[in-house]
Amino acid sequence: MIPYILVVIQDIGNKVIKLKSEEISQSLKLFIVLSRSNKALHECTNQFFQANGLNPTEFAVMELLFHKGRQPLQKIGNKILLASGSITYVIDKLEKRGFIHRVNCPSDRRVTFAEITPEGEAFMAKLFPEHEQQLHEIMNALTPEEKDQAIYLLKKLGLSIKDLSY
Repeated sequence: MIPYILVVIQDIGNKVIKLKSEEISQSLKLFIVLSRSNKALHECTNQFFQANGLNPTEFAVMELLFHKGRQPLQKIGNKILLASGSITYVIDKLEKRGFIHRVNCPSDRRVTFAEITPEGEAFMAKLFPEHEQQLHEIMNALTPEEKDQAIYLLKKLGLSIKDLSY
């Protein structure tokens, strides 16, 4: 096998771009590194959520309501990147636990809000600082400057991708 002699030509609009196989390999390696990092982060945080009796989606709903207050059920899915059909199930589970309750909109009968209860507020007031600390400890592998650089580069990458589903 002869490494790195392949040249790929892509026609993008009026531009013709030549990508050497080193660049393609580098892009693949970046994807793999990002995927593995994401998987490791999710495994750590999911263990924390489960140890505290929540799944990641329940935590995301609780965190949204804890920080942003009352939210229309119809909008929660988009805010936490979840299909709307799953939201009802998650809201039902959290409501049974006494963490949230539904509130009808007085001006529009089609709208129902989810609102965190005092019990849910107390639960998150204890849990969220622990979650923040866990994330800080995980991210401490990077210096503050490296964190800023990672934030900048990952935002740049994300914004460059067209037709995101959210």
